[in-house]
Amino acid sequence: MNNKEVARTFKFILFSASAGIIETVAMILCEEVLKIPGHYVCYTVALVLSILWNFTFNRKFTFQSAANVPKAMALVFLFYIPFAPFTIWLEHTLADVNGWNEYLVLGINMALNLSLEYLWDNFVVYRDSKDTNERAMKQKAKAAAKAAE
Repeated sequence: MNNKEVARTFKFILFSASAGIIETVAMILCEEVLKIPGHYVCYTVALVLSILWNFTFNRKFTFQSAANVPKAMALVFLFYIPFAPFTIWLEHTLADVNGWNEYLVLGINMALNLSLEYLWDNFVVYRDSKDTNERAMKQKAKAAAKAAE
């Protein structure tokens, strides 16, 4: 793995961590402040907010993609077709039915999400469009100018 891919992985982890914070805060608000019944309902709301945050920042900064946004969103949506129902079921089964700590289950789901979505985004969603946005082009031009000196 070259330095660029190591940096890309590190950025993905950082943005995913920030999405995890969004998800956790949303969970706390739903469960502790709003008192919404059903842990899985709170998880669903928190997951959607986290997905939107993560998609926006990883597209722009991590993968630096200029690809068609609706197409990229559709591909991310395809990831969540099996992932979201599975993790919602897992939240309900482990936390609501079996009494596991809901934040432990949330952490398990976040770890699954981080690793699986990175692979999906890197090899499916942005496979052919990495480093194509304006930011990436400016960075390439700077590197070329520096190399020419």
